[in-house]
Amino acid sequence: MVGAGYVGLVSGACFAEFGAEVTCVDVDPDRVAGLRDGAVPIYEPGLEDLVRRNADDGRLRFAIGPGAEVGTADLVFIAVGTPARRGDGHADLRHVYQAAKKLAPNLRGYTVVVTKSTVPVGTAREVHRIVRDTRPEADFDVASNPEFLREGSAIEDFMRPDRVVLGVESARAEALLRELYRPLNLIETPILATGIESAELTKYASNAFLATKISFINEIAALCEATGADVHAVARGMGLDGRIGRKFLHPGPGFGGSCFPKDIAALSRIAVERNVPARIVEATIAANAAQRGRMREKIRNALDGDVEDKRIGVLGLTFKPETDDMREAPSLHVLPPLVDEGARIRAHDPQGMEAAAAHLPETVRFCADPYEVAEGADAVVLMTEWNAYRGLDLERVRDAMDGRVFVDLRNVYEPGSMRTLGFRYVGVGR
Repeated sequence: MVGAGYVGLVSGACFAEFGAEVTCVDVDPDRVAGLRDGAVPIYEPGLEDLVRRNADDGRLRFAIGPGAEVGTADLVFIAVGTPARRGDGHADLRHVYQAAKKLAPNLRGYTVVVTKSTVPVGTAREVHRIVRDTRPEADFDVASNPEFLREGSAIEDFMRPDRVVLGVESARAEALLRELYRPLNLIETPILATGIESAELTKYASNAFLATKISFINEIAALCEATGADVHAVARGMGLDGRIGRKFLHPGPGFGGSCFPKDIAALSRIAVERNVPARIVEATIAANAAQRGRMREKIRNALDGDVEDKRIGVLGLTFKPETDDMREAPSLHVLPPLVDEGARIRAHDPQGMEAAAAHLPETVRFCADPYEVAEGADAVVLMTEWNAYRGLDLERVRDAMDGRVFVDLRNVYEPGSMRTLGFRYVGVGR
């Protein structure tokens, strides 16, 4: 597994749990040393125990590389980062191609080189060219096996996936990959073998569609506020249609994280390069940016249009619960402009405060618990729906505040109950 970041480490640990012999290699010696000592560099529920158990059992190892370990492998997965490139939003593939060039001299015997990173159409073809140019005599195939892991539930997603997509062009490569995923036969997981380009595009298309559902329901939420409808009732009515489904019809401050923003930007760029309009994808990007602006305005309006010198307590900073990932988190787009307008912000997050400190203004004060956040606050804003915020002692929160404004950007609480408790409750689409 070339790359011991989020995708590589989760995938490597899960393959080891399946019984495979896995070596995760990384160019960062500090990361490798930490993993050898049992230090997992990312927060993902269950991952630390999974890594430690398989390392102790000898199925999971860590090395600086890629080096000699590649020569003993039947399959080599490239699982390095593909961040959005500055300027045009295209996926930055430097690390993918560097990995291909470094692993090629170490190939011994027949090997399948698999792109696990999320990459644009044509990347696997370029990986094949790089390996062939670097090692002309190598016996290898290239395949695409996109990941569909949700942060916060990645292990469950890997162990019980909706599907496994294999982009292959040879029977040998398909056979090796099917053997690796054979434990999933017990739960009858669909395994789709298709062409390489189709596999690469499936990941982008899937994320773009899910992001579109989020932006769609957020725009419906704004319409609900303008008409007096309840977005939760509308979403339930929509979701009961089997053609639509209930998932991802949850209004909020917009999508973020390591996947959706960069993947739909990359898909839009792919379409531009091939002169194919992608108007729905482009509208999804624009709608998500507009939603963040609406959330800032919602907070301002709840404080009578002026946040200067107002004390705002914020619950949750990460883009979603059960992760410490701050990449493209809505909080990073909603809070700094309020600080610029003079708001005094206190914040709490169960896992994300250390990461958030590097991105938020220095004036943001981090608190030990949700009740410290509420002390003296003119308003409390629920930004991320961590379980720790779902069962708050609301009377304690109310009594700690100076004001009574509660802005619930995730619609965790019921408006009627909150108003009965004396809050001036503001939700999304309700």
